[in-house]
Parts: sequence; C-alpha cells; structure tokens
Amino acid sequence: MINRLQRGLPLVDAPYAAVGAELGLSEAEVLQRLQSLLDRRVLTRFGPLFHAERLGGALLLAALAVPQADFERIAALVNAFPEVAHNYEREHALNMWFVLATATPAALEAAILGIEAATGLPVHRFPKLEEFYVGLYLPA
Repeated sequence: MINRLQRGLPLVDAPYAAVGAELGLSEAEVLQRLQSLLDRRVLTRFGPLFHAERLGGALLLAALAVPQADFERIAALVNAFPEVAHNYEREHALNMWFVLATATPAALEAAILGIEAATGLPVHRFPKLEEFYVGLYLPA
C-alpha cells in the first residue's frame, strides 16, 4: 500500500476507494491501514509534497550545532516554528538538521532569524543547488 500511495492519488471523487480497488481493499480499509501506519509511526507524515519555489516560496535545508545536554529543549524550540517541515538528529558537529519551507523568500529569512533568536545558535544554511528525485519503493 505504501508503494502505491507514493505514486500519488488519482484525481477522482473518491481517491482512496480507487486505490483500494487496485489493491483489493475497500476505501475504509485503505484509510484504516493508513491511519494505523501513522499511529504506529511507521509513517511519520502523509500528505502532498509541494514545490515551494515553483509557488513563489522558498525551501532550505538548515543545521544547528546543539549541545547534547540541551538537544531536546532546542528541538522543541525549532519544531515550534510552523515553517519547519521536519527535524532530525545526526551524529556530527552539526547535529540538528531541519527543512524550512515558506510562502516567500523574505519569510524564509525571517524564520531563520527567529530560530537564531529563540535558540541563541547560528543557523547554518544549505540552499538547494540541484534537485533530485529518488523514489523509495519497499518490497512487499
């Protein structure tokens, strides 16, 4: 089901029913299984993926060097910003990485400055130079 959903939903009145028909499931079964995957954190997010830049917005990969003892507190501060799409820990000097997505380029800079003010840490910016699509399909 995950592999099928990654290919997108059909543009019909009942997309989950259409996907279910392909998989031999009812619409209710598709929705229940999807909710179960989210509840069990097998999937952490299910929703559309927008190209912010094509819509006039901005997108940026960013990182912080967070003292380990303060990691959870700083993560909560960063995650409180609605512009933060996702946030993850890495074993590196820059140990907190997150993606910012905003409706305008100016809003991106404002979010970065807000995160710096809230955390007291400099945000390291990694702008996208080239875009790649990597499809991940898991064996059934």
